[in-house]
Amino acid sequence: MIVLKATQDKVLAVLQSVAGIVERRHTLPILANVLIRKTGNALQFTTSDLEVQIRTTAELGGDTGDFTTTVNARKVIEVLRTMPGDQTVSLESSQDKLLLKGGKSRFTLQTLPAADFPLVQEAANFGPAFSVPQKTLKHLLGQVAFAMAVQDIRYYLNGILFVAEGKTLSLVATDGHRLAFASAELDVEVPKQEVILPRKTVLELQRLLSDADGALEMRFANNQAKFCFGALEFVSKLVEGKFPDYNRVIPRNHHNSVTLGRTALLASLQRTAIMTTDKFKGVRLNLEPGLLRVASSNAEQEEAVDELDIDYGGDAIEIGFNVSYLIDALASMEQDMVQIALADGNSSALVTLPDSQNFKYVVMPMRI
Repeated sequence: MIVLKATQDKVLAVLQSVAGIVERRHTLPILANVLIRKTGNALQFTTSDLEVQIRTTAELGGDTGDFTTTVNARKVIEVLRTMPGDQTVSLESSQDKLLLKGGKSRFTLQTLPAADFPLVQEAANFGPAFSVPQKTLKHLLGQVAFAMAVQDIRYYLNGILFVAEGKTLSLVATDGHRLAFASAELDVEVPKQEVILPRKTVLELQRLLSDADGALEMRFANNQAKFCFGALEFVSKLVEGKFPDYNRVIPRNHHNSVTLGRTALLASLQRTAIMTTDKFKGVRLNLEPGLLRVASSNAEQEEAVDELDIDYGGDAIEIGFNVSYLIDALASMEQDMVQIALADGNSSALVTLPDSQNFKYVVMPMRI
């Protein structure tokens, strides 16, 4: 049976959309495979790592009929990448193998039985569905994802908190040293729902979501989230645990505030970061009326000092930060101006956007 027959660019795009979660090394060899299920003319491709499952449906020619198998996802993708985009490729079933043909090339690939593929058991009690534009969620994820923890023992920090309430969707990430909050308005009112999406799911959503206006539908259950967009259906386990109360972390009444150009501040921090080391990323910020001085030094007694003229008339403050935490936040923004609010040299700083309540970034100071 000819399972599919289409141009290389079409087949590759479909496979790449589901293959991001496939692990190179896994205790179950079949999880390196993609489940291919043909029903009539429709082809369904499914991948899983037991925590996340991605499924897409496409029509890619070939014979009409019913057929299922699994084949190594990365091998097929690597073979396809070596072929021209406009070349017609085909996948044929032959006994327990698949033949991949393109031009004068042919590849014989080993398969594993579809019945052995461990599909994620979908939750029976998903909450109500609600939609946001794909680009809105992609933008929100980009504003907070950098602040997620990486393999923290507090497993609930290795992901992003989604809070849907009323007509607002808020995303929060923290690693204990910094916290990022971003929110957007929904078109519909939804009952309050709070879930923690795991880090891997967040990174995969960032990869798959487009900047187009297409809608993304999401539904949450006690232990699962489900996202549908375009031809993709994405099911993920949730992180269990209690996320920290982010409202208590966000400072409310810092009385010293300065508004300045984001790109100028980012460039200044990037320059002074050169004199920091991998072990110690500290920079000193000296804020005084009309002037912001950024300085760093290292064990070799090298130092960098950079000054920015600013519109500021508050208290003189000296405060230290991990420069990476400031650069990450500024690099994730697109706006021209940022606002920084401080109380003193020992309290966390609040970075916001002028005239907007939709983004807040809190960063703890460090001793220098």
